Amino acid sequence: MADDSSTSAFQAGQTGLIVRIPEAEPAVHGWRERLDPSARAGVPAHVTVLFPFLDESRIDALVHAALANVLGRHPAFDLRFERCRRFPGVLHLVPEPDTRLRQLTEAIANRWPEAPPYGGRFAEIVPHLTIAQGQEGPVLEEIEADLAVRLPFTSHVSSVELIVHDGTKWQERASFPLGE
Repeated sequence: MADDSSTSAFQAGQTGLIVRIPEAEPAVHGWRERLDPSARAGVPAHVTVLFPFLDESRIDALVHAALANVLGRHPAFDLRFERCRRFPGVLHLVPEPDTRLRQLTEAIANRWPEAPPYGGRFAEIVPHLTIAQGQEGPVLEEIEADLAVRLPFTSHVSSVELIVHDGTKWQERASFPLGE
């Protein structure tokens, strides 16, 4: 989710759209539980499609139908995770190729322009799977060394999940299948 958040920064009613990457869990679960606030708040290993999305109070049957329509036009795809990269204060895995992820984000943001990716804070969409936030170089180097023997892995992406923060934890509210 938002890379500079802590669990207390998440607000009840916030929503996001993610793709789960269950194949990443064996490699990153322990690190994420310790070093990624979104993991401690209940978010599985994932790549964010759009955060924040609409407030939960705005998500009704029409929004669900529109999400199903927009996402169903995009085919399922595979991602490969072979390497780590860093943003300032953040270690993440790089999904390759990331074109389909960018297309999903753009399609949702075009349909709901009031919900730009990351609240409009960043000009470029950079799909990523966050592992650790707010750590110094030696910790990130230790994680990278650990992950070097666990990579690569591949994940098949066939749906996008809508998650909602209930004030304490993130909960999955709906899953939208991608097309065939």
